[in-house]
Formats: sequence, C-alpha cells, structure tokens
Amino acid sequence: MAVSFGSTSHVVLTFYLLSTLGLFAPQAEAAPRAFFVFGDSLVDSGNNNYLATTARADAPPYGIDHPSHRATGRFSNGLNIPDLISQRIGSEPTLPYLSPELTGEKLLRGANFASAGVGILNDTGVQFVNIIRAPVQLDYFKQYQQRVSALLGPEYTKQLVNNALFLVTLGGNDFVNNYYLVPLSARSRQYKLQDYVPFIISEYRKILLRLYDLGARRVLVTGTGPLGCVPAELAQHSRNGECVAELQYAASLFNPQLDDMLTSLNQELGSHVFVGVNTRQMHNDFMSNPGAYGFVTAKIACCGQGPYNGIGLCTPMSNVCPNRDVYAFWDAFHPSEKASRLIVEQIMSGTTEYMKPMNLSTILAIDSNQL
Repeated sequence: MAVSFGSTSHVVLTFYLLSTLGLFAPQAEAAPRAFFVFGDSLVDSGNNNYLATTARADAPPYGIDHPSHRATGRFSNGLNIPDLISQRIGSEPTLPYLSPELTGEKLLRGANFASAGVGILNDTGVQFVNIIRAPVQLDYFKQYQQRVSALLGPEYTKQLVNNALFLVTLGGNDFVNNYYLVPLSARSRQYKLQDYVPFIISEYRKILLRLYDLGARRVLVTGTGPLGCVPAELAQHSRNGECVAELQYAASLFNPQLDDMLTSLNQELGSHVFVGVNTRQMHNDFMSNPGAYGFVTAKIACCGQGPYNGIGLCTPMSNVCPNRDVYAFWDAFHPSEKASRLIVEQIMSGTTEYMKPMNLSTILAIDSNQL
C-alpha cells in the first residue's frame, strides 16, 4: 500500500534513497535543477546510437573536439546546445534516454529524448526508419517519470518535473525532410506552403500542451534557423552562395507563427511556461557578419564533401577543417560548437529580440527567488 508523501516513513525512505544516490552534497546544497530535452538532431545527444537508423553521428570525425575526443552521437564537432545549457545551469550534461547509464543520480539530472531526423509530424523523416518520433519522446518522458516515482514516490517526481528546465527543438525537418524533401512531395501536393505552416504549428501546439500536461512548467522552444542558408541547401540549389529563397520564405512564415502560438498558449495557461528562442536571428547575426564573431565563413561546412562541403554527412572520408572555431557550420546542417556557444549566450542573456518573453538568466533568477 502506498504511503503518503507527508508520512514519516516516506520521508525517511526518501532521505535514504537520496543519500544512496549521492544527491546530498557535503554542504547540503540543492542539486541542480533537472533538464529535459526533446527534438531533432540539433539537440540529440546520442539516442540514435541505440537505433537501427542512418541518422547517426557515432563515427569520427564527429566528436573530434568533445572532451572524450570520440563520436558520441552528437551532430557536432564537440558539445551541442543542450550540453552548453547544462553547463550554464550548473549541471552535468543529461544522458540520452536510451543510454543504459541513465540510472541512479544521473536519472535525477533529467534526460535527453531527442532523436535525429524527427519533426513535428510523424511522417517527417520516414527515410530514416527507426527514429524516436515526437509522440514517442513524450511517451518515454512519461515512462521516465514512472521510473523516478518507483524510486522516490510520485510527489518527489512531480516536484522534480515541475521545477525542471525543458528544451524543445522541432520544425526544421518538417521542411527539409518532408515538404521539400523531393519535388512534388506528398505534403507539398496536399498543402500550399501558406497552409502547411499553420497546419504544423497547430500540430506543434498539441505536442507542447501534452508536455505541459506531463508537468513541464519552464520550456524553451526554438524556432528554425535560416533553412535556406545551410551548406546542404547551398550545395544543391545555390549558384553564387545566395541563400535559397523558398526555404528562407518558409522559415519567415514559420517563426512568427510559432511566436504567436507560444504567446497564445501562455495567455491560455496564465503563466510564462513557453519561452520562444529566436534561433533564426541568432544564426543571422553571425551569418551576415561572420568576421565579427571570429568566423572565416558561414557558408562552407567544416566537415563534408562537394560544394560548400554540403553533400551528405560528415564521414571519415570527408574534408575536415583544421580549426573548427572559425567555421559557423560543422557539417551540412549543424552548427559548430563555437556557433552553438554563441547561440547559448543569447539564450542566457539575449534581449526580447532573441528571447521572448525573457532570457534564461531572468528565468533562473525568478525561479530561484520562488524556491
């Protein structure tokens, strides 16, 4: 029979379990808040390593600058955006949910549920076959809570989740790996672009509401970057390095509608639950003036092949630049660690041009005063 959270026996049991898991620091400092990540390859920290899929980053030279100097499944030369956010909130990087190492104390730090190739829609990324689509990521999050609840009880789990920070990154693949994947794709025949964007925004809203229903109360939601300017699109469609107008137009439709949807959700919920992250403007800053940020190029990927190093993913046979810090893009689609650091800096301290309604430093200050 379950014991109520307020009972002495449950408090003693919880104290014992937390002590066993090593969660009481020597000076009784509070453990860093948990961090949960959902989305695609921009934030996948290695879940796809455990899946039979081609959407993987588990071979060199991925991870060349990671502290482990090995390919970890991150689509980066080193750390990715979730890793860098974890550093800024004083926590260890969250492990992929599918990792067998996600146990004990590590389980209570949170988890990364992201999977390269996924989108808002379930038919996005079908070519990758075995990926963790958005509804399944949320199912895993519910399973995660059941695991923690079995250890420490439902009240502790509810508090852990309610106090946690969340990051959600979806949407880009719904264009590049769905609507524009092939000429006359099924979705492009079904919807005009002006109708497709409101459709995926409405589906995104359902995902975010379900996340709220599962206990999320502080959620960073990123927009899409400049889709038409990534090396993969330049390699296929650009003649003189100009960004691809159709994809840029798609991003220009998606991001404002995402902002409006997040504002509407917050009004409906009566709280600043969802925080919009203007990653398109963050990218645009260093892409329009790369030299100001220490980059020699914001068009050519560090690792790849073909024009702009934008054909295919990074492989052991690819060209690899000797200094990753002077390239805005690591591979055909993904930012270098240096670029990710610039993005996280704006997440932490950016104005409302970048973070709406507030940046992460403000969120952390508000939340610390409420504890």
